[in-house]
Amino acid sequence: MFGKLIEEKIREAMDAGEFDNLPGKGQPIDLDDYFATPADLRLGYSMLKSAKCLPVEVELMKEIEELKTKLAACTEDDERKRLAKKIEAKTLKLKLLLDARPGSSRK
Repeated sequence: MFGKLIEEKIREAMDAGEFDNLPGKGQPIDLDDYFATPADLRLGYSMLKSAKCLPVEVELMKEIEELKTKLAACTEDDERKRLAKKIEAKTLKLKLLLDARPGSSRK
């Protein structure tokens, strides 16, 4: 009963074009990262993703990439040194967080 209702709602959404602009449309789904994540963390990460909250590690990775982009565009020596120190500190913090994960092979 619920299956038919769900199917009907999905068809209505498809007919209305609600799935037309989804990210990754037409591309295969890469599940390698999903299955590489320990099973006990998958549910939590899935819930965080649905709530648009990122794990601390992912936030740090994004911050590091943003800092690297700023560093590449920076021409002032003092600012470059400051950015390089920030990148180094955040990279160390990320490494420590990843090493502290249960089942981490880096220990």
